[in-house]
Amino acid sequence: MPNRDWTFLLDTPPFPADAYAPLADQLAAILGTRNDVLLIQAEAVLALEAVATSLARPDLSALNIVTSPYGSWFGGWLSRGGVQVTNLQAAPAKPITIEAVEAALDAEPDIQILAVVHAESASGILNPLEEIVALAKKRGIVTVVDAVASVGGHALEVDRLGIDIAVIGPQKSLAGPAGLSAISISKAAWAFLDHDNPPRESMLSLIDQKKQWLEIGRGALPGTPAPLEFYALRAALQRVEQEGIAHIVARHKRAASATRSALQALSATLWVEKDQASALVTTVILPEKIALNDFAARSWGAGSDLTSGVGPGAERLLRFNHTGRRAARDAVTANIDAYISLIKHFDVAHDAISAHSALAKTYEDPN
Repeated sequence: MPNRDWTFLLDTPPFPADAYAPLADQLAAILGTRNDVLLIQAEAVLALEAVATSLARPDLSALNIVTSPYGSWFGGWLSRGGVQVTNLQAAPAKPITIEAVEAALDAEPDIQILAVVHAESASGILNPLEEIVALAKKRGIVTVVDAVASVGGHALEVDRLGIDIAVIGPQKSLAGPAGLSAISISKAAWAFLDHDNPPRESMLSLIDQKKQWLEIGRGALPGTPAPLEFYALRAALQRVEQEGIAHIVARHKRAASATRSALQALSATLWVEKDQASALVTTVILPEKIALNDFAARSWGAGSDLTSGVGPGAERLLRFNHTGRRAARDAVTANIDAYISLIKHFDVAHDAISAHSALAKTYEDPN
């Protein structure tokens, strides 16, 4: 390895106190919202736990849609605080159906909170967010959306859809740091959060954030912020601003389309239909003659990013990562080359020429 001097990263100057609010405003613009945006000084799992913990109280009822381990965790955090939680479980590693959501809400008309993950990187699926939120709005239900993976990879218009709480992380499609996250919160959601016994003096307290940052002018953040993470977030958001969020979403869509087209030319079995698929990760079922351990035993191509699925039902899924700066033709090509190397090694029939032709056609099509 080259001998790099990393000492310049030590003793980093503090992030300017007046620069936090502009970051929140940039994130609000990406989300398409005028709601309050909180900056959370930890990865998005903590932000999600903070939302659940801050909402939780015994007189609350929630419908928690579970399409991955993350949804299970969120339901557990709500239950820990006394919430009456109905966990609506999708088929393993599959998206939820709008019919299942409607039936669950019809069965329990007193539901006050609905929680759902937008896109699942664990399995490469996309839940029908717009229809779910519309259904909840008609019934006066406050919605919580885990958009950690989807923001930047899919259009996410918080105010147009009427999403009350959206949790995001910049480390995926926005190609930012993993050590920070953010939460947008509507007025209706604040009314639920400002109850008789919210957590206080805690990293999980959104009311603390409201009182110690929002209500005193959005200057210095409470606690001891990590300046490197905020400098990295600012750099990432500057890149997003220069490229444009619509272009970033389109770039992810094209990367997903090129990946799917090439895989279909290789006769791979795609896990879900196009309208149920995330633009961040494409998943296929590992060919029968390849054992999961054999796939994981070695790297299948330089520059590629192929990994196995995560969670129940995803054990034999192969994930093609085209997220963030990897949503580009060279990264997509490296992934397809790695898959060709894999199936060739195990004597699976394939047509590499057709695969590369399909990939090229997607990128060369002006539409």
